Amino acid sequence: MVVDLKEYESATEIAASLDSEITRVKSILGEYLRRLDDIRALAERSKKIREMVLKLAGKRGGEEKIGEINVGDLNIVLDAGPFHELTAIEKVVRSQQDRLTLLQKARESLDWLDEIEETDGIKYLVLERDGAPEKVLLKIS
Repeated sequence: MVVDLKEYESATEIAASLDSEITRVKSILGEYLRRLDDIRALAERSKKIREMVLKLAGKRGGEEKIGEINVGDLNIVLDAGPFHELTAIEKVVRSQQDRLTLLQKARESLDWLDEIEETDGIKYLVLERDGAPEKVLLKIS
């Protein structure tokens, strides 16, 4: 989580910045969703093959954590497979979707700023958390 304080000259500049970030996040999200579809298909094929081999061998499958080690707070997967990648991409997609929703709500909340016409001498200090406005300070300069 990153907290930042940015200064803008106008409400239009804040809106343009938010619109640009929304467009960027949508693009990133779209790319991850395409990757998610690809890896999901691969993971399903891998699961079916694994189940078939285990069945032919007369063994029962289970969720194994072989090849995973923890180093402090970091989990390292050795010889990662499609399910590991699927899980990671799903986590990224959820995070990007949450970020997009947060940005869109912030943009909607700032619609009233578009109505402010006379802004000479006003600076907009915006407290942002992870790139989304959390507080707008109108500063008379």
